Amino acid sequence: MANVAIIGAGPAGLTAAYHLAKHGVPVKVLEADEWQVGGISRTINYKGFRFDTGGHRFSSQSDRVAGLWKEILGDEMIEEPRSSRILFGGRLYSYPLKPVEVLMNLGLAESVRCGLSYLKARAFPEKDPRSLEDWVTNQFGSRLFRILFKTYTEKVWGMRCKEISADWAVRDGVHCPRLGPGMMWERCAERVRRMGGEILMGHEVSSCSWNSEVRQWRVECRTAGGESKIVQASHIVSSAPPKEFVASLRPVVSGRTLYAAQSLRYRDMLTVGLILPESGRFAANWIDVHEPSLLVGRIRNYKSWSLGMAPDPAYTCYGLEYFCNRGPGLWSFSDEDLIALAKKELEQAGLARAADVVDGCVIRQPKAYPVYHKGYAAHVATIREELQENYPTLHLVGRNGMHRFLNQDQAIKTALLSADDILTSCGLHDVGHVNQDAGYPEPGPECDQQEVCVGQLAPGK
Repeated sequence: MANVAIIGAGPAGLTAAYHLAKHGVPVKVLEADEWQVGGISRTINYKGFRFDTGGHRFSSQSDRVAGLWKEILGDEMIEEPRSSRILFGGRLYSYPLKPVEVLMNLGLAESVRCGLSYLKARAFPEKDPRSLEDWVTNQFGSRLFRILFKTYTEKVWGMRCKEISADWAVRDGVHCPRLGPGMMWERCAERVRRMGGEILMGHEVSSCSWNSEVRQWRVECRTAGGESKIVQASHIVSSAPPKEFVASLRPVVSGRTLYAAQSLRYRDMLTVGLILPESGRFAANWIDVHEPSLLVGRIRNYKSWSLGMAPDPAYTCYGLEYFCNRGPGLWSFSDEDLIALAKKELEQAGLARAADVVDGCVIRQPKAYPVYHKGYAAHVATIREELQENYPTLHLVGRNGMHRFLNQDQAIKTALLSADDILTSCGLHDVGHVNQDAGYPEPGPECDQQEVCVGQLAPGK
């Protein structure tokens, strides 16, 4: 029987562990974090108030994925109306955009200019849209792109829209766990343990050595206490970012593949959680902030996802998300300075007075989003080609593991399909096709596979 080492206790890693353990396969999950599972989908409990690292809706066209969520959480999965807004020029716009609302907010003269720009774009579109700017301009016209898309997108990714691949622009009732998305993965981890699987917290992988003669992996980890631990496995399922993971492989990958991995880029994120009295001024799930004068990229109202996110009905909790890169700048700010900045910007956005905020916390999430910079696809293809050829029982899954911007349900699907391959040795699932516009090919009914992938312009929706 196969035994499997799983790197990362996020949605993809824990899904793979759950599915394999359910079928009697011995699994060991290796997670660098000492305390919390869930990866970017974890929920932080701060004095009874719950803050997510981004907002994660649970929505899927796959009966299999939806059934998994129901199996794990049951009645703890609740449904709330989906509601999002765009903040620009001191006004809120519905998302997706409503033409009449845009007309009223922009005024007649600007709306006419946007309309003419749209007609021009439809009559003379960019025939080969390679950048995000090209794609959005084709859809909405250059003027509306500059007004309602450019500022926010560049705030999120920290690069010009001309530098972002058009692959980012995929086409477009909210379900969520009662106590936030982290509740799903905490419950999943509990079930894995009850089925005999091991979840080793505070275990950071340092090397993965493949012995082709005996078809076995030797995974070396360092514990939080500095000790070394060896795990033997016949398969590895990895949701770790290739930028670091590829360098840990033995035999060493080619220079070309190592260069491709080192060329991949990521965007980090800070979430400043604020606690304040409930005022009813902010009822949407989130607001995308397109105001150039504000550093915050998105503001979440956790209580609008679930009343369980706030222990006292007289109070609410917001999350202000700042997209940045590790190093100088926002990432290096102290927690106190970040909370002060968030309070000031919340007031500037017209959502509350800074003086109303009674407490706050900061959540730091490195490598929150893989960046679709120009050339990324070729680098990913180079990595996948060599790993598939030289490491036949290595399975890359999830958003970071595959360096693809997958919605949560798509990340889960990559894990389920990879686990299927381990269980059946059918080798029919090319999970690299998940999240591609053409959907996912059907290899056969025994694989229980169905879905057309969907996505959106803004991360985390």
